[in-house]
Amino acid sequence: IWFTAKQAFYSTLASLALGLPAAWLFARFEFRGRETLRSLTILPFVMPSIMVAVGFVATFGRNGTLNRTLSLFGLPTVELLFTLEAIIIAHAFYNAPLVARIVTAAWESVDARAVETARSLGANPYRAFRDVVLPQLLPSIGVGATLTFIFTFASFPIVLALGGFQLATIEVFVFAKVRDLAYAEAASLAVIETVISLTLTAVYLRYEATQRAAGGTANPLPRRSVVPETWTTKAALQTVGIAGYSVVVGLVFVVPIASMLLASVTGGDGSLTLTHYAFLAERQVTGASFQVKPLPAIWNSLIFAVGTLLVAVPMGVTMAVLTTRQYRGRTLIDALAMAPFAVSGIVVGLGLLRGLVFGVDVFGTRIRVTGALAIVAAHAVGAYPFVTRNVAPLFSRLDGRLVESARSLGATRTRALLDIELPLVWTGVVAGAAFAVAISIGEFDSTIILAEGSGSFTMPVAVERLLGRRLGPATAMGCVLLFVTSLSFLVVDRFGGRWGEL
Repeated sequence: IWFTAKQAFYSTLASLALGLPAAWLFARFEFRGRETLRSLTILPFVMPSIMVAVGFVATFGRNGTLNRTLSLFGLPTVELLFTLEAIIIAHAFYNAPLVARIVTAAWESVDARAVETARSLGANPYRAFRDVVLPQLLPSIGVGATLTFIFTFASFPIVLALGGFQLATIEVFVFAKVRDLAYAEAASLAVIETVISLTLTAVYLRYEATQRAAGGTANPLPRRSVVPETWTTKAALQTVGIAGYSVVVGLVFVVPIASMLLASVTGGDGSLTLTHYAFLAERQVTGASFQVKPLPAIWNSLIFAVGTLLVAVPMGVTMAVLTTRQYRGRTLIDALAMAPFAVSGIVVGLGLLRGLVFGVDVFGTRIRVTGALAIVAAHAVGAYPFVTRNVAPLFSRLDGRLVESARSLGATRTRALLDIELPLVWTGVVAGAAFAVAISIGEFDSTIILAEGSGSFTMPVAVERLLGRRLGPATAMGCVLLFVTSLSFLVVDRFGGRWGEL
């Protein structure tokens, strides 16, 4: 428990250190590719974490990109795998875009007139930022930090791949207990983790309410060019700082994915080869029933994604309707809409395993839900809040007179919802559906608990199983997973540009 909290704390600091400068760049500067880069801040929600782990193994492994580069310059190699540092860097890769997205939105809502007033009263730029801008950013920084802590506290695939059982967090320890069939101990730890996560989520909800209360503005701060018109000492230092930050960002964000792509097409001697993809094709033909086969894993991922789509979208839209209406008990519904953020996939998988999979007695009849249905149920629990967060802001902006007019003409409440409201929020529904598909395809935590043998493996589970034996085929499978999730990202980016800032 202590190690889980410690690595989450350090990971949060690293994510803030990497994400806040990005928010400053997006909010205060204009440059080519700005909107594209800003769209990429949505990647943590559609990129499977096991794929991130594979990229970092390909980068920091004994024969990874880092050590190969060091060897070219005659420098000693380093061992970063199975260290706390590797876990922290990978978590920063995953969560810094989240911090940047949230803080950028807050920074762009700062009223430029307030800053101009402070400057006219004699405040220098530093004083104006400290007294006017920073107080308006603190709630969003708190939101980003709290969410990052929650996500890294419940992180599983990254810790499992980069830390192993010797650096076990609660999630990894629960998984180890489930694997050893010690379900009572696993459940006890899962309860402890869930209580902590729910408490942190309550803190997050209060921060989010503070941020929403601050509201937006139609007079944002003007952006300036990255390259200054006149070169002064301050402008030169600023440009050097931006360039240095860009190098760090490239190392943290680009190198792991590039390393995975490179490792999938190179052999042990560094020569280009398609051997790893050939291995996957051979495994598909000659593999035993208990071994990982790529085509069933891909097929399972797609089937589970369709099932998740059919379940999560109606759930998410229903929750969006409930969270945008005024009635007694709405606070409880808001909490239920956020609960899956606080309950990890491992806990959901363990709960379903101990409940529906093992069976529950209902009026003397034992009901069991196993196989694909159990996995789809777990995926839907994790996916529907993203549908809600896409659709709810659009519902809240609708003119209530439209529904009133439909009702006055004889339409029922359900008919008004289907014929009037849903068509107006359709872009949010499409973006939420894309999120649901992407989350299902990349989901690893609950799937590895509920999968009944190799016949139920998905692409992320196949990547993890291959990673434990051979890096090359794991990177090849990771590239297939990257291709599939990239399609979901394109849909999210097209329809979800105004997604509810988390």
